[in-house]
Amino acid sequence: MSDILEMDHDGTEQVSLKQYTEKAYLDYSMYVILDRALPHIGDGLKPVQRRIVYAMSELGLKATAKFKKSARTVGDVIGKFHPHGDSAAYEAMVLMAQNFSYRYPLVDGQGNWGSPDDPKSFAAMRYTESRLTPYAEVLLGELGQGTVDWVPNFDGTMEEPSVLPAQVPNVLLNGITGIAVGMATDVPPHNLREVVNAAIHLLDSPGATVAELCEFVQGPDYPTEAEIITPRDEIINMYETGRGGMRARAVWERENGDVVVNALPYQVSGSRVLEQIAQQMQAKKLPMVADLRDESDHENPTRLVIVPRSNRVDVEALMSHLFATTDLEKTYRVNLNLIGIDGRPAVKALNVILKEWLSFRTTTVRRRLQYRLEKVLKRLHILEGYLVAYLNIDEVIHIIRTEDKPKPALMARFGITDVQAEAILELKLRNLAKLEEMKIRGEQDELNAEREKLELILGSEARLKTLIKKELVAAAEQYGDERRSRLAERDEAKAFSALELMSADPITVVLSDKGWIRAAKGHDIDPTSLSYKSGDGFKLAVHGRSNQPVVILDSTGRSYTLASHNLPSARGQGEPLTGRINPPSGASFEGMVMGAEEQLCLLASDAGYGFVAKLGDLQSKNRAGKSALTLPKGGKVMQPALIEGSGEGAHVAAVSNEGRLLVFPLADLPQMARGKGNKILGIPGARVQAREEFLVSVQVLGEQQSLVVHAGKRHLTLKFSELEHYRGERGRRGNKLPRGFQKVDGMAVEG
Repeated sequence: MSDILEMDHDGTEQVSLKQYTEKAYLDYSMYVILDRALPHIGDGLKPVQRRIVYAMSELGLKATAKFKKSARTVGDVIGKFHPHGDSAAYEAMVLMAQNFSYRYPLVDGQGNWGSPDDPKSFAAMRYTESRLTPYAEVLLGELGQGTVDWVPNFDGTMEEPSVLPAQVPNVLLNGITGIAVGMATDVPPHNLREVVNAAIHLLDSPGATVAELCEFVQGPDYPTEAEIITPRDEIINMYETGRGGMRARAVWERENGDVVVNALPYQVSGSRVLEQIAQQMQAKKLPMVADLRDESDHENPTRLVIVPRSNRVDVEALMSHLFATTDLEKTYRVNLNLIGIDGRPAVKALNVILKEWLSFRTTTVRRRLQYRLEKVLKRLHILEGYLVAYLNIDEVIHIIRTEDKPKPALMARFGITDVQAEAILELKLRNLAKLEEMKIRGEQDELNAEREKLELILGSEARLKTLIKKELVAAAEQYGDERRSRLAERDEAKAFSALELMSADPITVVLSDKGWIRAAKGHDIDPTSLSYKSGDGFKLAVHGRSNQPVVILDSTGRSYTLASHNLPSARGQGEPLTGRINPPSGASFEGMVMGAEEQLCLLASDAGYGFVAKLGDLQSKNRAGKSALTLPKGGKVMQPALIEGSGEGAHVAAVSNEGRLLVFPLADLPQMARGKGNKILGIPGARVQAREEFLVSVQVLGEQQSLVVHAGKRHLTLKFSELEHYRGERGRRGNKLPRGFQKVDGMAVEG
């Protein structure tokens, strides 16, 4: 079937459904793009906004006029220019009146026009009153001066301006958002003075780059005083491509220990922020916050108070978390999609937008000057006719009284034009006084001077540019203000991890012979007194905090990491480690340690080798763990020994099963992330493989501590000063302990 069939015998044209739907959808799309959702680069307004401003000016609602009911304006808008719903027109009008939504509001509202907490809480249009703001004059001031084209309204009964003759680049000043079909626009608001300075620079240097213009336009300038924290290079890239994102962050300060938020990002509700923080508090995700208050009033439109639980709370870290998890920091999409002076929508760079607007402005000013010149020339032409009449007043009166058709007679007698003759005939008798001739000559002189000035400007591009610059500067002085959104460099917001939000309660983690693990509250429990399964018993126990992970070493030298806060309670018998990690087949668990990531520990094998490692290097999110300690042939993993602080001045004490003890500085051992390490105690490899001699215990002690050696039921306590006999170089055999300690079971550190 062809797309279009021939006309039927009854005169009906048939169109295929495919072609009809394609055309209908395309027409609708173009209407939404051009006549509803996207702003024009000339005045920066969508059609509904332009019609509201124009309708208000037609109603005489200038900034100096009395307020009128908003319903009157909306009625005129939808009745004369915008045949859509009254609520849609009123909402567009409300947006232009909200000083927290528009950087430079166009409508001056009286009554309830919404609040930053709830912009949609405005009163109905029958209750509110409105008029235009002084700033609206930059859009309307030149409207009746031949500056723009006029088009018929929707029903063809009257005309409306196709675009308003904006005297400043309003398209960048107030920002605009819109969703069309297949495209959208998100233009952020800017500062009037900055944009005008950039436009003037572009007039002087038409080849200026975006980076040069960004010396004037620092970035968007939102109606609120929140900080813009987007890096400078990203801002320039956004202006170069027309697309990007802006990040704004609330401004806060410390006041008597409390955090006071003074400014919120654009379009962020204070009550919503408090709700988000309260939700985290209820979920016990903010244990460091004690209270929240909203102390906002007329003097302080934004004043949110966050009370930390104590003076020890890191407020910077707390605010970083809140920036990451609430609307105290917000990202705005930027998409500079505008309808250009060619009538086509496109995403444009900053220099292109300003160039096109300057082209629009130049055309507007030229049309205004030309319109005025034509009026001046027309008036001068009429004044010439008046002078002819005054110089021949008696003859003119005689012709008018005696001739049936005085106009052609006057034209023939005095050589004047139809327009001049008509003007003479329209003269009132009171204007025939003697003084009128002087007034006419004075007006002629004034108009001739104005004509010369207008012709000079119209004949010179340089003079036209100068005039445009002067008018831009005057508008900036009259309506401009200081930047509100200051630009700042800030670190990226970081939310607290689950571990950081956890309370750091003391716990003891207990591991059984068979590999069952559990955790008991406190450090004062006796792990040997806990109940164990039949055939099982106590093997290892470590002290730590509930917000610290536990690192476990298996018999192959691999390390595994478990969160300690969710380990089963010591009231029961725990659960098998193999349910949480995947060790190699046949491996047993030989070591366990807890502490902060920066905590140092001594890893060693009973073959006499070891090294210093950070707990952070031993941690792994992998269930299969990671390789940590490389075992020499015949060697076994030993329980790691924790090192206090940086280990400066500490010594290593190593003892073998044969009672040989060696003490040497900890600094002699390397710090590594993994490996075999260096020799601690000199044990021949053959004896290790035969399990004849091996390390029994390795401890790290400071100068104020004592070493306790255990052999059966006997123990020997050696103060640090008493260890001189056992000191030696790392890797030596060590010296024998006294009689009775030839078969050592282990060592401990006291003090």
